[in-house]
Amino acid sequence: MKIKVKVLDRYIWQQLIFVFICSAALLAALAVALGTVSDLTYKVIEYNLPLSIAVKIFFLKVPEYTVYALPIALLLTTLLVYGRLNSNLELIAFFSSGINVFSIVIPAILFSILIANMTFLLNEFVVHNANYRVSYLENIFIPKSKSYLDKKDLFYSEYKTLDENNSRLVRLYYAKHFDGNKFQEITIINWKKSDIQKIIVAQKAIWNQKQKSWDLFDGRVESFEPIKSNLDLTTAITSNLADVDFFKQKSLFLPSTFFEIANQVNDPQKMSLSEARKYLELIIKSKNQTQIRLFQVRIQQKLAFPFICVVFAVIGSGIGINFDQINRGQGFTICVGIVFSYYLLGFIVGSCGIVGLIPPLIAGWLPNFLGWGVGGMLLYHNNY
Repeated sequence: MKIKVKVLDRYIWQQLIFVFICSAALLAALAVALGTVSDLTYKVIEYNLPLSIAVKIFFLKVPEYTVYALPIALLLTTLLVYGRLNSNLELIAFFSSGINVFSIVIPAILFSILIANMTFLLNEFVVHNANYRVSYLENIFIPKSKSYLDKKDLFYSEYKTLDENNSRLVRLYYAKHFDGNKFQEITIINWKKSDIQKIIVAQKAIWNQKQKSWDLFDGRVESFEPIKSNLDLTTAITSNLADVDFFKQKSLFLPSTFFEIANQVNDPQKMSLSEARKYLELIIKSKNQTQIRLFQVRIQQKLAFPFICVVFAVIGSGIGINFDQINRGQGFTICVGIVFSYYLLGFIVGSCGIVGLIPPLIAGWLPNFLGWGVGGMLLYHNNY
């Protein structure tokens, strides 16, 4: 089946593609140069990072900056293309032929949807892997660079769900250090209803994948007589100590959740969408509402991010159609203002979602809907 493309659509598509490729290449190159060259130069001089590795890291950072450059390039493209059509009086010719403004903008919207899909695929399947490779290379050649799995002072609260609205704390974990494979100086406190039942302290703990159990080394198990939750635990805990069992090695059949959380990057910005969703499933059990809301908002923002392309295409088209004589310098200035305003709004709305003032879904998508509303009003204003 052959798809028929109108002459007008083909003409606008050609303009959009040419300007977009030039804009995206320029912005991506500028972003990579500003974002990585000075940092890599410092690492080459300070840590003797091999030049070949620095060059490899430079190119590995290209996908990340390209993803950020694509929406801005699309905004600049629509500003310049529709601004030029306006200044050359081509829009007046289109309008006088009975073509409405929405028909003229449809190619830009379809093009932005294509770029939005490209942005999503790059972000999920290329950028994440490239950044992981960068971290791996830096950890090898830069001694002071910390592994993203090297963590200190980890807490996890394990709850048992009683019903839809109620849950009870059954176990509390604390580890002083995690190196990507094992916990060091770990403490596990077991509750039975409202009473402390056991406190387990060990120098080291690893996850036994074959046995599906915890292997603890060089520690002790302190068992207690029932301690009521309304007592002062700081004074009552030693007097109610019933038994102490020292061990060199001990296996416990506990959930692997604490290990799974520790093995994840706890920054949602560094995770792919699928990883962030899996991590959210893990921390939901901890009842840490601040951390849960953070990941819920960030997941919605990750879903909404590619659609910035559509937002910027609509706004750029609306401004270009409303104002003629937009040159490259003016277009770049307008781009900076719009991008700054959009990301500032996203930061404010996202922060409101994290603190619980608005639902995560609204926190993630509200800037996009506001952007579409502003762009739609600009287009409607010129719908002759």
